Amino acid sequence: MAEQARQRSTRQGDAVRDALRTAGGFRSAQDVYAALRARGIPVGLSTVYRHLQGFADDGLADVIHTPDGETTYRFCGDAASNHHHHLVCRKCGRAEEIEGRAVEQWAATMAQRYGFTDVDHTVEVFGVCAACAPSSR
Repeated sequence: MAEQARQRSTRQGDAVRDALRTAGGFRSAQDVYAALRARGIPVGLSTVYRHLQGFADDGLADVIHTPDGETTYRFCGDAASNHHHHLVCRKCGRAEEIEGRAVEQWAATMAQRYGFTDVDHTVEVFGVCAACAPSSR
């Protein structure tokens, strides 16, 4: 994908990518920034935001917006090229990639019906995972 070559590699960008990759799940820019600062890596918060958005634009990171409106990112690498959706726990943030064939078909049908092309979409489904659910005993 030619778009992926758009963002040049920098030491700070590599550090942001590595912090996101090792974070293991969805993290906010502030979380990534705090992790980098804790490791003694001098980086500005605006730099973290810029790189995270670039990774999302290039398909290297998934992005979800939490129910309270916070944008969070997860490193996907090459797997990001496969379009998918997420089922996200509102309590712990655990996320599962899920398929949405019906959503894909609906989006394509609506785009065709109204004459739209180059259509993109995101679907995030929020709930409470089994580990966080109150015990029913």
